[in-house]
Amino acid sequence: MPSHAHSQRSGGLRREIAALAARMMAEDGISDFGFAKRKAAKQLGATVADALPNNTEIEAELRAWQALYQDEEQPERLYEMRSAAIEVMRLLADFRPYLTGGALDGTAGRYSELEIEIFPESAKDVEIFFLNQDFPYEHREPRRPAPHTPEAVLSFDWGEVPVKVAIYPTSAERTPRRGQERARLAQVEALLAAHAGDDAAADPARTPSA
Repeated sequence: MPSHAHSQRSGGLRREIAALAARMMAEDGISDFGFAKRKAAKQLGATVADALPNNTEIEAELRAWQALYQDEEQPERLYEMRSAAIEVMRLLADFRPYLTGGALDGTAGRYSELEIEIFPESAKDVEIFFLNQDFPYEHREPRRPAPHTPEAVLSFDWGEVPVKVAIYPTSAERTPRRGQERARLAQVEALLAAHAGDDAAADPARTPSA
């Protein structure tokens, strides 16, 4: 039946888009699921009538890709990023930092940014803090101001880890974005400890670098 054939084609295309979006995220450092999905759909010639994969489908493909092609590299990079997250969150402790994105959910790869959200009384307080610390950073305004977008984004490198700090108003802390995971410092420290424990169990002679 034509409808059955269309359904099969749509399902196959949906999986292709999810797989290509995952590869783009792993290889090109794209962190935005929506952007990766749209870029993959365009590259594969999908139309608005085609059902696009959701974030969960893309994340599953991303984890599968990393397990296949980055099975040794990715866990080490994840450990490095979570270690950096703890250091940055301690530095920004007065601004109520949260870790989010791939370093939290475990999908961060070679080119991923460390994504941290903060909720200060004033965005200017954060920039004054950085200036007083004589800490170099780049100020980026959101491309399309809208609900749930940050007031500003500060980006910098923390060692070998690129960091993106999104600044939100204090009121936004109580209403996290739908489907978003985020963690406070103590939770990230627990994740890192568990990660180190897993490494030690797998190879007792190996001690992860801090």
